Amino acid sequence: MTKDRSIKIIKELQNYYGQPKIELRFKNIYELVISVVLSAQTTDKQVNSVSGELFNRYPDLKSLADADLSDVEDIIRSIGLYKSKARYIVNLSKEVINNHKGEIPDNFKELIKLTGIGRKSANVILSVGFGCSAFAVDTHVHRVANRIGYINSNNRYDVEMAMTTILPEKDWVKVHQLFISHGRELCKARNPSCFDCPIRLYCDVGNNIL
Repeated sequence: MTKDRSIKIIKELQNYYGQPKIELRFKNIYELVISVVLSAQTTDKQVNSVSGELFNRYPDLKSLADADLSDVEDIIRSIGLYKSKARYIVNLSKEVINNHKGEIPDNFKELIKLTGIGRKSANVILSVGFGCSAFAVDTHVHRVANRIGYINSNNRYDVEMAMTTILPEKDWVKVHQLFISHGRELCKARNPSCFDCPIRLYCDVGNNIL
């Protein structure tokens, strides 16, 4: 992948999708963190369908830390892995209160120590919640980056390193969202719509099937 080709790809994607934003609904950093943990292996739409009631019942870390686990499970029951996720968000809340004086940490090293937060989630929280330079690689970003030709790797860390090496730092958050939109709408895991793709001429897969 050359920088010139990458610039053309990002320009075409932005012309097609505009400037997409994260679909999770949240009002503050607490709600973002909890929503990000809940979003693992499920859709943002599904998380949004339960987060309103969750945050009405438990509006802050203290109330969630003191929550009855079974009640949290009942609220988020419709999303995948709800039992594990209920435990994660309650334990995470306790950890932030006990270890960080009730303040969500704003650095990668401390974020990934929290229950339910891995590298991808930490990067989303840093970039979206704190405005830091970070590039999160979820399943869509991983698939799109490999198909287009930024990298050929099953390792998400390798994808992150490849993307942050070739992309200007100011574009990291924007490209993350563009790749998610592209992965959801056209560059799907099964039956990608290559003939409708705005970047097919710059894509390793799309260009080869034309």
